[in-house]
Amino acid sequence: MEAQQAQGLLETQPLHETDEETVTDIDFTSMISEEEREELKIELAKLEDEISTLRQVLAAKEKHLAEIKQKLGINLMNELKQNFSKSWHDMQTTSAYKKTHETLSHAGQKATAAISNVGTAISKKFGDMRNSPTFKSFEEKVETTVTSLKTKVGGTSHSGGSFEEVLSSTAHASTQGSITGTPLPENEEELQC
Repeated sequence: MEAQQAQGLLETQPLHETDEETVTDIDFTSMISEEEREELKIELAKLEDEISTLRQVLAAKEKHLAEIKQKLGINLMNELKQNFSKSWHDMQTTSAYKKTHETLSHAGQKATAAISNVGTAISKKFGDMRNSPTFKSFEEKVETTVTSLKTKVGGTSHSGGSFEEVLSSTAHASTQGSITGTPLPENEEELQC
């Protein structure tokens, strides 16, 4: 029994579509009087005439507009530029744009200040590092090594000099050593031999 009921629910019956002709065949004339019907026909004719006249007037005005623009030298590109400029100006005057512009400007100023502070801090750290005892010790060891290298390789002894001079002379000495085939010492103990 349940199977029959389920099958009954699943059976499809053709849907009755509403035919457009049936809808238009409804007779509204029986709802209005003959007098109202004549008035509506007259009003309909007037509206159709007015619409036709307005279309002709609009076409004439559009033609006149095009002639004036041509005489003024206004072309499509100029018109687009003017429309874009006006739209841009209108957008800039909105409160949302002003608030966004102020916020971004303020954020840019803060970012610039932060970057400047970071740069100053890094410069200060490098200065502090250069003056630290560890760096001084490293600088002295490099100077000693360079002096020893110069003595062994070049036969000249030059002590002292700035860190930049020491690095430059070390690079020069290592280049000379590799050109002459003289192996450079790997550590400080070999230097003092």
